[in-house]
Amino acid sequence: MSTGTVEEPRSVVDRVIVRRAERVSPSFVRVWLGGEALADFGTTGPMLDQRIKLIFPGAAGTLPPLDPASDWYAAWLALPEDQRGSMRTYTPRDVLGEGADRQVVVDIVVHEHGPTGPGNAWALAAVPGSEAVVVGPRRDAAWGGIEFAPGDAERVLVVGDETAVPAAYGILRDLPADARGCVLLEVPTSGDVLDDLRGPEGVDVEWLPRDGAERGAKLWGATLRRLGEDDWRQAPPQLEDDEVEELVWDTPEVADTSADGPFSGLYAWIAGEAKVVTGLRRHLVKDLGVDRSQVAFMGYWREGVAMKG
Repeated sequence: MSTGTVEEPRSVVDRVIVRRAERVSPSFVRVWLGGEALADFGTTGPMLDQRIKLIFPGAAGTLPPLDPASDWYAAWLALPEDQRGSMRTYTPRDVLGEGADRQVVVDIVVHEHGPTGPGNAWALAAVPGSEAVVVGPRRDAAWGGIEFAPGDAERVLVVGDETAVPAAYGILRDLPADARGCVLLEVPTSGDVLDDLRGPEGVDVEWLPRDGAERGAKLWGATLRRLGEDDWRQAPPQLEDDEVEELVWDTPEVADTSADGPFSGLYAWIAGEAKVVTGLRRHLVKDLGVDRSQVAFMGYWREGVAMKG
């Protein structure tokens, strides 16, 4: 008979219930998620840009029963499609309270015109009592999912579109008080500027509403301007589909910002639509000579392509 102890699961995998839902801007629905399992939700250090998964009800209208102590992902894949539901990745905006009162706050990007995905549809319909399954980190267990790792950087450059706004909020919240740098956020409309997004005194937040402009154009210009380029008004590159990898994701484990030159001490974190992110990173690394280890870039989504998790 085995006398070994049972290892605690590394993940929180359980149903959560919407305690509150609010349309905070034209493009964001904020949901406050609660549930008994969230008493164990969290990280051993700062949350920063911690990723989680939400699973929404499938065609059958039910949520999958998943066991955090087993291979929940394999079990989820094995379910019939109508029972499996749809899984999407988000960054919590915040985690509030303790114990049974603990809530995870998630901002979900929404739109009411054009094709709709499962996260969009669920968020637009969310009311107190709506349910989902959360997959996230368990406190005191190594889980991963945090990419912001500036090391000894002297200044940070955070660049993202609307899908990166919650991660930017977490980064700003958890930066040290003496941090320096800037955060550039491109959002669909002027109504999507969230006034409560603030960080340390030395970190400037610049909002870039598109208001009908081409996606990524304002983010491109602002990034070049912040990096000191004279020709920052140049048009962004137009990348073909085959120029962008299927998985646009490259994040150094810890940034090395010690290289000499004008970008010494810089750490850049770039997230959002895959083509926009690829164009920005290519310019920083290939054209400006920023070392690859100084740039974390993540394609959170790709225009015209349905994401699957």
